[in-house]
Amino acid sequence: MSEIKMKEEETVAPLHSESVANARAPGWIRLLATGFGAGYLPIGPGSWGTFPGMLLCWALQPLPAWGYLAAAVALGLAAVPLATAGERHFGRKDPGEVVIDEIVAFPITMWLVPLSLGTLAAGFFLNRLMDTLKLWPCHRLQSLPGGWGILLDDLVAAGQSCLLMHATLFFWPELRSFHGF
Repeated sequence: MSEIKMKEEETVAPLHSESVANARAPGWIRLLATGFGAGYLPIGPGSWGTFPGMLLCWALQPLPAWGYLAAAVALGLAAVPLATAGERHFGRKDPGEVVIDEIVAFPITMWLVPLSLGTLAAGFFLNRLMDTLKLWPCHRLQSLPGGWGILLDDLVAAGQSCLLMHATLFFWPELRSFHGF
């Protein structure tokens, strides 16, 4: 085997039992997995990926509390195969370009939270903080294979940030009515 071929196999090692070399994802899957291209933006693609999650959160707001949570969890589960396909496409574990996890996690952060500029800003900050810190059990969940590892750590971190969001609103209720400008 040539040295170039060996180098190529080292950088694109199989993530699972199948080879990643020919795992090009269809365009529509890449589009969804990268958050309509948000994952390609420089410096902090996960943060950029949270912004489409804000739009998703806004779209889910009219649902009753149980429907909102059910839809958020269903979207999280539906995102697992997209994240897996994105991981295979990019040929590495949890690639930064795949931001579908940030998109579907943000609505969990905002569950039962009235939307305003203040709550969205606080939710964004807490969501990104908890996703970055990876408190127990998030760091451990991240090691799960494929899309499960990509999604579950973010969904649990979003649950943690939701608890912090409600504590923040308890101590700073003015955020509910802050609309800016």
